Amino acid sequence: MNAPLENLSRMEYPGRALAVGRDPSDLFNILVYVITGRSPSSQARRLELQADAIWTKPTDADVLQKGNVELLIYPAVIFKNGLAGSNGQQTQDIAGMAGCSPVQILDEALKNWDYEPDAPTFTPRISGCILPTGRAGLSLIKRGDQGACLRYFYEVPLIRGSGKFLTTYAGSHKDPLRPFSGEPQDLGFAEPTARATAEAVYECLRPPVGGQDFRVAAACVFARVSDMQDRQVFIINRQERK
Repeated sequence: MNAPLENLSRMEYPGRALAVGRDPSDLFNILVYVITGRSPSSQARRLELQADAIWTKPTDADVLQKGNVELLIYPAVIFKNGLAGSNGQQTQDIAGMAGCSPVQILDEALKNWDYEPDAPTFTPRISGCILPTGRAGLSLIKRGDQGACLRYFYEVPLIRGSGKFLTTYAGSHKDPLRPFSGEPQDLGFAEPTARATAEAVYECLRPPVGGQDFRVAAACVFARVSDMQDRQVFIINRQERK
């Protein structure tokens, strides 16, 4: 495997990122969610922990209103039936499903969802879940070149110190933004806590000197394998670090 976060760090602009995996002690399942944004409305957000979820919330309501609020405010992670995460309102449908197969759960929960209606970008929907049974999956829904809705589902093995991730975009800061393509990429988890993992992921997206900083927020959840109600959660919001 490459350096733990190399595949993510080489992306200049990933958009949103979602990763699932297992910590280096093999005691915790991991879910990571990252927001990067270019527009003022995308940047005017933060992640906030509530009783049963991590929500995107506005930092400037007036600026946020200049974007599509329905696509900007949503539960990014829900703690129910394990862990469910996504870059949109579809998280609620994933969390409401039950079953033994993560791919089956994602397929059923996302059957009425398409890529986002934000022409001309048509942002993909990335989604994932980790089940109490110790199985995990990721999904990508994106627009094909001719406008077709393309759906991809992957079961992700949870292996000590490693994981897989999806991003909404291919990683280049060039218009038109290209959607993520190919299978989920490898991600190494070398840190022992949710806080250290969130810090490492957030730091790996730091731009080079003179580059534009697109980081908005990062969240990491460690859920104990033997009892996923036993969780560590750590959130980084860029605006709170100024």
